[in-house]
This record gives sequence, C-alpha cells and structure tokens, in this order.
Amino acid sequence: GLSSAIFTPLRIGNGKITLSHRLVLAPLTRNRGVPLKPNATPEDPNRIWYPGDLIKEYYIQRTTPGGLLITEGLPPNLEGNGMPGVPGLFCEEQKKGWKSVVDAVHEKGGYIYAQLWNAGRASIPQHTGMPTISASATPYEGDELYSYPPPGSSKQVMYRDFPPVELSHEGIKKQIADYVAAAKAAVEECGFDGVEIHGGNGYLPEQFLSSNINKRNDEYGGSPEKRCRFVLELMDALAGAIGEDRLAIRLTPFGLFNQTRGMQRMETWGHLCKELKKKHNLSYVHFLEPRYEQVHSLEEKKKYLESWGFKDVDLKVFRDIFGDTPFFSAGGWNDKNTWGVLEEKIYDAFAIGRLFLSTPDLVNSRFKKGQPLNAYDRSRFYGPFPDPEVGYTDYPIFEDVEKSGKPLVT
Repeated sequence: GLSSAIFTPLRIGNGKITLSHRLVLAPLTRNRGVPLKPNATPEDPNRIWYPGDLIKEYYIQRTTPGGLLITEGLPPNLEGNGMPGVPGLFCEEQKKGWKSVVDAVHEKGGYIYAQLWNAGRASIPQHTGMPTISASATPYEGDELYSYPPPGSSKQVMYRDFPPVELSHEGIKKQIADYVAAAKAAVEECGFDGVEIHGGNGYLPEQFLSSNINKRNDEYGGSPEKRCRFVLELMDALAGAIGEDRLAIRLTPFGLFNQTRGMQRMETWGHLCKELKKKHNLSYVHFLEPRYEQVHSLEEKKKYLESWGFKDVDLKVFRDIFGDTPFFSAGGWNDKNTWGVLEEKIYDAFAIGRLFLSTPDLVNSRFKKGQPLNAYDRSRFYGPFPDPEVGYTDYPIFEDVEKSGKPLVT
C-alpha cells in the first residue's frame, strides 16, 4: 500500500532528478509512428517515421508528477531501425515530434528519457534500403522469419537469407558517431531528461557482447574483455557528449532474444559492468530479470539457465558491482509481486511495460488504491495498423473500465 517503498522518492541523474515514486514506464516498441512519405509506393517505399499526436497522447496518458517514462527504442540512424512504424531520432521531423512529446510530459510534471536502439542484424536490407550491420557477418540460424514482409511483398523472408555485413573500424566509428548525434539531439534539441542505451535483447551492442554472434579476432572480439570494447567506447563517447548524469544503459545478461546464445555470460557482463562503474557515474542502470524472456516460457528459460550452471541466478551480483548507482529491474513485475521487494535493497525501481501500456493510470489509481489492472491485448502490440489508437491510447482509466467493456486482469 501507500507505506511501500514504491511511493518513496528516488534520486537519479547523480542527484539532479528526484522521482516521486519507483514505477517506471518501460520502453515498448509499438510501431505507431507517422510515415514521412505518406504516398509511398513499393518502388519508392517509406523508410522514416516520426512521432505524431497519437504517440504524444500515449506518453501524456502515462505521465505522473515526478514519474519517469522511458521511450520506445529510437533508431539513431536509418540502418539501425529494425521495424516499420518506429519513430527514430535522426531527422528534423523526428526531432520536432519528440520535442512536442517531451514538452507535454514536462508540462504534467513528469520526466522522460529517450531510449536509443540500433537493431544491427535484427533487420533486413529491404526495410532500411541499406545492408544490415553487426559485429560479424554471422547469419541467423534456422528458419526464423523477419516479422514484416518486405515493402511491396506479402510474403515474409528469413533472416538467414540476408546476413549482416561485419562493421569495419570506420563503420564502428560511424555507428558511435550516430548514437552521439542522436543523444545530443535528444537532450539539446528535444529537451529529454536523459538517454538510455539499449544494450540488450540481441541488438547491436549485445551482438558485440555475444560470443555466438561476435566472431571477430581483432580488438573488438575473441575474449570477454574484447567483446565489451564496443559498448565501453560507445558509453565513453556518450558520456563525453551529454554528461554521465544524463546517461543510462539497459542490459540483458541472461537474454536469448534475437538468438543471443553466447557463453561466458558472467565473465563478459561482469567485466562490462565493472568497467562501466569504474569509468562512469551513470544516472541509473536497467536490467532484465534472468528468468524473464520474450520468446520462451519460464520453464524453457529455466532449462537454459540451468544448462549454463545458473540454477538460482538473480541480479544481485550486478547490484553489488554497481553499488549506489540507481538500479532498475524489468520483466514480469505486476501489482501482486512488487510489494516488499524494494525493501530488500536489491532494486531501486521497477520498469513495467505491458501492464503500463494497458493501464494508463497504473500508478496513482491502481497501485495506490489497490484497484485491479487492465488486461492487455497482445494482438495490438506491434503496428503499423490502420487504426493505431486501438490497443494503444484507448485503454480506460479505472473509472471508465465498466463503460469501456475492456477486461481487467483477473
């Protein structure tokens, strides 16, 4: 209830921001962007999306005074975008759109961080119009399909048929420069309170960290320490550009998403986190729970963890490394399993995604008053849709649940 540590203040940004509570909107890709080229054709497809009024409405609905929102992953460049409908942060229309979102959140007293997301090999060249990139030219295994048919086609294609290009040293520098440009645009032009780097879920940074994807034998691969180099160089460059008090990172050390099946998990992420802690005083760090997996059941994930020798693994080892850096946990948290947890001092805040999507008044109505949450509609997670507001901004506040006819979590 109200006496829970959930409703106590938390300082992030090296003390520059004081959050009023510890329920954070987790980053959620929902593909609701507006196409820059509305009259695109299969020959001349749209490849850039920007945030319009609907996306603004989504963030406003979930803003609370003193609460923190983390945006969906924003690609810092064209080749970094893994899906259609995702608004990036590399052209003027996008910057203008995000500034409008940020201003609206600030007007309601909230805080908002931009998550920067580079999909790397988790894309196809037909979607971006450019070769896909990665740490190495490692194709996907098996018959995994890219989620969307290529522009002008109705048939999905397999990732493995379009392997990525290994980034050269020049290519690595360019990717880091694009992240830096997007981060500077986020804080200087759009007014975001900070930037979170998506370092997990099998996207570009984690492709460097994963031994089954990163097959390099130069200074960026071949050992746990070398596989960390790209992420450490990226974070150094960003800290220099925007300040470490406005910089955070999300990590998934035990993840399998996008075929991250690498070994030496503790050696790799342990080294990464020790170096990050040594070099930077980050605003916060954001981890995904080891048992939580987007593509596997809890049972399946448990088998993987046990096969790696992590029978009872939790995030405490990383908490110990980061010490007093604010520590967020995401993955499977809800209104039943969060009480009494922050008091154990392993986590400082919970990042909640799908249930915060379905429950715009999650914090002040549902959690504070013990009211049940709205059920989410999984079929409406990933657009683009002709009716994009459905399953996005049309979820009711508690007073309107009955009238709306939408189901609650039972």
